[in-house]
Amino acid sequence: MTIPVLTVLFAILSIVITKMPVAYAMNQQKGGYNNRYPRDQQAQLTGFGKRALSAHMNSLEALPVFIAGLFCALFFQADETLVNACCLLFIAGRVLYTVFYWMDVHAMRSLSWGVGFVSSCVLVVAPLLK
Repeated sequence: MTIPVLTVLFAILSIVITKMPVAYAMNQQKGGYNNRYPRDQQAQLTGFGKRALSAHMNSLEALPVFIAGLFCALFFQADETLVNACCLLFIAGRVLYTVFYWMDVHAMRSLSWGVGFVSSCVLVVAPLLK
C-alpha cells in the first residue's frame, strides 16, 4: 500500500508545485504579485502564465477523480499490482500533462491527460476485474 499512499501525496503536492510557475508569471506582471486579488490578476495572464494556470487548475480537477478511484480500488480490495500500476500511470500522466502544457505541446498534453484519466477510471472498476 506504499505506492498508493505516496502517489496520493504527490498528487496533493502537485497542486502546490503547479502553482509555482503561475505565481512566478504573476510576479513578472506590472506591479508584481497581487495577493489581494490574485484571480483578477490570473485572468490577465497570457502565454506561458496562462498555460501554467490551466495546468494548475487541472491538477485540482484531477485529484478528486483519482482519489475516488483509489478509494474504490482499496475499499473493495482490487489486485494490488493493478492498483500500483494505475497509481504510477496516473502520476506519470499528470507530470507529462503539466510539462506538455507548459511547453504548449497540445496533442501530447491531451494524450497524457487521457492516460491519467483512464488510470483513475480503471481504479474504479479494478475490483470487478478480480
